[in-house]
Amino acid sequence: MKICSKVIKYGDHVDTDVIIPARYLNTGDPAELAAHCMEDLDSDFHEKSLSRHIIVAGRNFGCGSSREHAPIAIKASGIPLVIADSFARIFYRNSIDIGLAIVECPAAAAAIADGDEVEADLDAGVIRDLTTGETFTAAPFPPFVQKIIDCGGIEEYVKERIAGGEHQ
Repeated sequence: MKICSKVIKYGDHVDTDVIIPARYLNTGDPAELAAHCMEDLDSDFHEKSLSRHIIVAGRNFGCGSSREHAPIAIKASGIPLVIADSFARIFYRNSIDIGLAIVECPAAAAAIADGDEVEADLDAGVIRDLTTGETFTAAPFPPFVQKIIDCGGIEEYVKERIAGGEHQ
């Protein structure tokens, strides 16, 4: 899977409370969550996400509460990929579960700037900053994780496996 887009850049410790504020947790509607994604951190996020489809962030992205609303809000905002120095473990798992690609790459997270054009080859684990010409290496997803992301999340992955007779 390759993703190419301009970047929205954030710093360290972006927690789930700023990804999707608690006052919006009374809905599970992805479109409604997307409408409020990052609004307390970046009032221009919704506008930026119309033309920039990769988030790059620092350490501990997705820390805080374990709400799966946070990766759903990001994905529903049209963001298929988050690259960060590191992720909170529960956010990492929730992201994979809903089909949001997330890549830990400290060097890329430090070097890529807001607005840079980035190409990420998730199968090969290669991230290229097309603006600066720099290339970074990250661990590619294992095939089964890539399949979960390709299917759009764990639920669709399981449905596909059952339909294909792989339920034993």
